[in-house]
Amino acid sequence: MSNLYGVPDFKSHPDAIVIGAGVVGAACALKLSGAGLKVLVLDRGPIAGGTTGAGEGNILVSDKEPGAELTLAMRSRNAWFEISEEIGGGFELEAKGGIVVSRSDNGKTALRSLSRQQEVAGVEAIEVGSKELRLLEPYLSHEVDYGIHYPGDAQCQPMLAAARMLRILRQRGGNVISGADVIAINKDSVGVKSVLTNQGEFATRIVVNATGTWAGEIAQLAGSFLPIAPRRGFILVTAPAAHLISHKVYDSDYVANVASGDADLQSSAVVEGTKSGTILIGASRERVGFKSDLDISILRVLAAQAISLFPVLRNVQLVRAYRGFRPYAPDHLPVIGQDPLVTGLWHAAGHEGAGIGLAPATAELITSQVTAATPFMDASAFSPARFTAVLAS
Repeated sequence: MSNLYGVPDFKSHPDAIVIGAGVVGAACALKLSGAGLKVLVLDRGPIAGGTTGAGEGNILVSDKEPGAELTLAMRSRNAWFEISEEIGGGFELEAKGGIVVSRSDNGKTALRSLSRQQEVAGVEAIEVGSKELRLLEPYLSHEVDYGIHYPGDAQCQPMLAAARMLRILRQRGGNVISGADVIAINKDSVGVKSVLTNQGEFATRIVVNATGTWAGEIAQLAGSFLPIAPRRGFILVTAPAAHLISHKVYDSDYVANVASGDADLQSSAVVEGTKSGTILIGASRERVGFKSDLDISILRVLAAQAISLFPVLRNVQLVRAYRGFRPYAPDHLPVIGQDPLVTGLWHAAGHEGAGIGLAPATAELITSQVTAATPFMDASAFSPARFTAVLAS
């Protein structure tokens, strides 16, 4: 039963509500529906209107140290291709591979050490010198003579991925409501009871908070706490060009920048081509809240770093730049699991710049926990309970 706006009314009683129509929320909704749950997705904006719409579509195993997040990334990389088979593709998924390079002796030593640890964990990592690099990337600067090739790295078009998954959700009987601003998460003695929005109230016992940078706000509405903050980044986009770059190529400094907790600006060269012919250039990171100003000085730094890797880019026209806000957690790990204070509230957020790559495996963990199935890994490292002490203080 629906109201005049086509929105299911309170009597619809979905089994689960996913708040957030980005790629993480879409993956959670798809997986929950596949487990037999009737799922309603709510978002105050359009589909993929937040961080997903500003993402490069990276699906990486190369940038993670051995541990829980790498295990999550390895499963998620494979799960993306399983999802593509399940829903019929349509989101430019490509097993393009990645190349991490270094131009300093210390950097080469650190990169070699990391890759060997990753190999022990099951990641394919191939050491390459100047000759091999030129075969993989003919236009790479001749100053670069060492790197690690990661065939497992992949890429997709994240907005298309989210839209495609939510279309399949609707075909399964689920629903998506855009422009639904969550006002309150109501509870009773059992736990979550309903979600109140500007478009009505929806009864449910299961809520998945997949709102990315805004996940802390949703937690607060439910009477809990998540220390997730925005971390701004810029991306440059070139005009469609001849096939110049085949892989995702980035400087090893990128890994250190991802792991850093420094609030000040950090940037490193990240360059990759897309199926449409455009070239994406990043990556910058800084914690400045939701300040959205276009900082030309940062764009110049990114462009110079890209040219240092691929001198041929001097002759390629830039057509636009955009910015996004990565959901940053203080310990750099995603937040996946049931809230320790609110029964029935589950969090799938805090992935920072890895949300697109980690979305399918995150959805698998959430679904296995919600349905009391056996998970593919121990997810305790991602538990929201690790922040309970902060709330108590």
